[in-house]
Amino acid sequence: MNEQNFTMTFLVDQSPKEVFDAVTNVAGWWSETVEGGTHNLNDEFSYRHGDLHYSKHKLIEVVPNKRVVWLTTDSELTFVENKTEWTGTTIIFDIAEKDGKTELTFVHQGLVPQFECYKACFGGWTYYLQESLLPLITTGNGNPDKKQDASLLEWG
Repeated sequence: MNEQNFTMTFLVDQSPKEVFDAVTNVAGWWSETVEGGTHNLNDEFSYRHGDLHYSKHKLIEVVPNKRVVWLTTDSELTFVENKTEWTGTTIIFDIAEKDGKTELTFVHQGLVPQFECYKACFGGWTYYLQESLLPLITTGNGNPDKKQDASLLEWG
């Protein structure tokens, strides 16, 4: 079976260390409401997007300036029938030097088109990666969900 995991790749001028530092600054690009550690092996953190999305992640692989892998250990998506679709999926950030630049490849392994949340989650990840993580890498300023707005936002 050829699964089509959600994948996105960027090529930036910043160093692998700068990309790694941005990726592990989850509150700087995903949500200011992230609770827990996001930098070291075995750190655990939770993310909440209003009443629509809750997920808990554990860093199961951390190779400085090269790779970060999160295992989604718990999830509740209130807008789909199978509320735990994300549980057991992995989120991978691969960082590599390429032709004098740094390539970041993001893969949400297990987030496939067969998932009911795929369309909304595709839109969510596209926003957070292109409109928040990428600017955090390139300018030092991301666009994460703000603490005061997080309960008002909707995915999809």
